[in-house]
Amino acid sequence: MTDSEIEITADLVHDLLQEQHPDLAGLAIREVAGGWGNQMWRLGDELAVRMQRMDPTPELQLKERRWLPVLAPRLPLPVPTPVRFGEPSERFPKHWTIMTWVPGEPLDHDSISRGAHAADTLADFLTALHVEAPADAPTSSDFGAHPKKCTDGFDHFFHAVVPDDLADDVRAVWDDAVAAPEWEGPPLWVHGDLHPANVVVSDGTLSGIVDFGALFAGDPAWDLAAAWVVLPADAASPFFDAYAQADEATIRRARGLAALKSLFLMLMGQNGDRGLPGGKPAWGPAGRAALDRVLRGGFM
Repeated sequence: MTDSEIEITADLVHDLLQEQHPDLAGLAIREVAGGWGNQMWRLGDELAVRMQRMDPTPELQLKERRWLPVLAPRLPLPVPTPVRFGEPSERFPKHWTIMTWVPGEPLDHDSISRGAHAADTLADFLTALHVEAPADAPTSSDFGAHPKKCTDGFDHFFHAVVPDDLADDVRAVWDDAVAAPEWEGPPLWVHGDLHPANVVVSDGTLSGIVDFGALFAGDPAWDLAAAWVVLPADAASPFFDAYAQADEATIRRARGLAALKSLFLMLMGQNGDRGLPGGKPAWGPAGRAALDRVLRGGFM
């Protein structure tokens, strides 16, 4: 059995806790649905265990360990913060991390009913996050590029999921983003992967942000795409009013990236409907709803 085929069970999590953090081994362990690169388990009421699963290297977990304790204290929403480290062992030859639990439901299993409140909340969060990153902040080869460098991925998603009657409109949004000027500001802290499975909601609004594995320093447009991917209809305009830092070029890039992320969600949903590995059936409807919001023209 290869490392990637190791079955992660509650018994395995308990054994690892017993070996490396025995003072926590008596807490209740419950599996959390979802996750791909990492598998999550609730640990008691206030903690979670993040187990490296499909991620081929520990880089993403190690990045969260290094930087979340730095960022979390100044962010206005709860985020998972590492509290203990689990190291590779004979029992489980991968990394795992004990983190604080962020209460609420992922948006791909819930909805936002208080759109104006959510827009202000997301704007406040991103305003706090999007500050100049230090010289040793991580960069990314998968996230953060200008849309013109993401055309291969876009074309793949486009041909896989875009209905014929929407093709011209989707392509126009993408072409506009590709034509937009590049980010000229300093590299800012960027979450990088804001989509319905990585934001937590409660009481009809945003209540937390999770999964910082894609964290990097760069173009904030990658996060501003959440105005369409995460927020409900008609919330993009109040979001950008509250954020108040995005110029026209950044908004154009963000809208194109929102189209890209929407198509990715639709493809993952399609894969889930087909029973393919890694597929997420709930992501398909979320992606199509996001694409519809993108195509309604944003607000400019």
